[in-house]
Amino acid sequence: MRHGYLIDMDGVIYRGSEAIPGAADFISYLQDEDIPYLFLTNNSAYTPLDVVVKLRKFNIETSAEHVYTSAQATAEFVHRQKPDGTAFVIGEGGLLSALHETNYATSREKPDYVIVGEGRVLNFEMVEHAHRCIASGSHLISTNSDTWCPTDAGPRPGCGAIVALLEAASGRKAYHVGKPNPFMMRAARKRIGLSTEEVFMIGDTMETDIRGATDLGFQSILVLTGSTSREELRAYPFAPTRVVESIAELAPAALALG
Repeated sequence: MRHGYLIDMDGVIYRGSEAIPGAADFISYLQDEDIPYLFLTNNSAYTPLDVVVKLRKFNIETSAEHVYTSAQATAEFVHRQKPDGTAFVIGEGGLLSALHETNYATSREKPDYVIVGEGRVLNFEMVEHAHRCIASGSHLISTNSDTWCPTDAGPRPGCGAIVALLEAASGRKAYHVGKPNPFMMRAARKRIGLSTEEVFMIGDTMETDIRGATDLGFQSILVLTGSTSREELRAYPFAPTRVVESIAELAPAALALG
């Protein structure tokens, strides 16, 4: 059966600044066999080109067409909902670039949306202004609901934590576009040109990668090199199609998965 892969990165391809053994070999295998694949990340701080350059550090050569970020998904979402709209943005270059590519302007004056992404640009003045925009009718959107992100120095607050502050202050709930939202997962499937039953999602988190795959009817592969341990699986009402110690196990067995 024809098949392809949606691949999470942190915890699957690398862990912080360290490559996960076997990841580069697996991607080379996909390229050699002309198997469709797409790197799928909830990190909205980087552009696809930024991701390509980062992957080179882990001996992976790919192109921007093989990268899909929550920033791109968010830009597509707001463009479909309100073409040529405006947004007040708390986020970095990846999100701003994606919005501009869909003809979305940033504005502090009565924006259609307040959009929150990953990054370190946050200050309290931005939170105050975002709160006032929401109170005046702007819709609250986030690139993802992840409340924390791993770094080499330890965990840091994620996009979901910032949004939770605005939700509490404004009394309004955010719409989270990134994984496991079906909007991003379905858009990713269409980008690799496969039907639902032909897609495998490879990830390290149950709440985003595996839940997103389950909700869409994709097959899923959980790797244990990231944030989920084998013992934690029993806490979830849904299960991955397959559990492996790391992505290194997949290259020789990839054909058998079909």
